[in-house]
Amino acid sequence: MLEFIQDNIQPYFNYWVYVILMMIGLWATIAKNNLIKKLIGMSIFQTAIILFYVSVGVKGEGSKIPIVNPYTEAKSAEVVGADQHGEHGAKGGGEKYIVEPDNYANPLPHVLMLTAIVVGVATLGVALAVVQMLFKEFGTLEEDEILAQIKNADSASPDV
Repeated sequence: MLEFIQDNIQPYFNYWVYVILMMIGLWATIAKNNLIKKLIGMSIFQTAIILFYVSVGVKGEGSKIPIVNPYTEAKSAEVVGADQHGEHGAKGGGEKYIVEPDNYANPLPHVLMLTAIVVGVATLGVALAVVQMLFKEFGTLEEDEILAQIKNADSASPDV
């Protein structure tokens, strides 16, 4: 049992946490009747998804940032060619100036999640404004009570 945990659960612990957070947020969004609790659940769900995508973009301990240096472009072919033959490059001292594709942190998920954060905050702000207006109109934040008031108002009004 211990081997199963070490081999299958421990390396993916952060993903398990994200799935648990997603399920908590989804449950709160669907099962709760209070509109504020639904918004909190939506925020938890969104946060779990953002954490998931940011963690997918991370490669590991040896990863570097994908920034290209002009000196790198000019000297990279010489240095890499010299390293393959066991010699040192002209100014490189045997260092590689090229960031290998498997050895860099992908910035795209991070940039996309910054956009998702902004959209999520804007959505939450609009949702809070709508909830505030609903509270002023109906005097409650419970979804079933609001629906009951709407249904009573519709049944009391004459058909047009």
